[in-house]
Amino acid sequence: MTTGPTVKQISVFIENKSGRVSEVTGILGDAGVNIRGFSVSDTADYGILRLVVDKPEDAERALKAAGFTVRVDDVICIDVPDVPGGLASVLKVVSAAGVNIEYVYSLVATLVVINVADVNRALRLLEGRPVRLVSQEDIAALRP
Repeated sequence: MTTGPTVKQISVFIENKSGRVSEVTGILGDAGVNIRGFSVSDTADYGILRLVVDKPEDAERALKAAGFTVRVDDVICIDVPDVPGGLASVLKVVSAAGVNIEYVYSLVATLVVINVADVNRALRLLEGRPVRLVSQEDIAALRP
């Protein structure tokens, strides 16, 4: 039983093939679910898309209706101090007590990192689209 504030994380098990993440995010959009943060981990054959959304019950229902295997877990979401070592100081509290940290990912409003097989081609495809490409300098200048 959880004794403090948590958020619901949706884990979606997907085949590691082109279009699957896009399909899941499209289903959520069609269901009126807003994605607040996500992480994708993969192997050669499958992946796990972990999401924090505004309406986890609606997300679970829509994804299951579309045939996806979905799991819902309680996770901890923290507002990390935006200073060098801020994340390390928070994680140290948990790990020093012997609690294993299985994975960590961030929820930053609308900034998303995409790793693609052909960076230059993807950049060309995004030119002229309603999306702002963020540079390393932009990242360095971010303030909470």
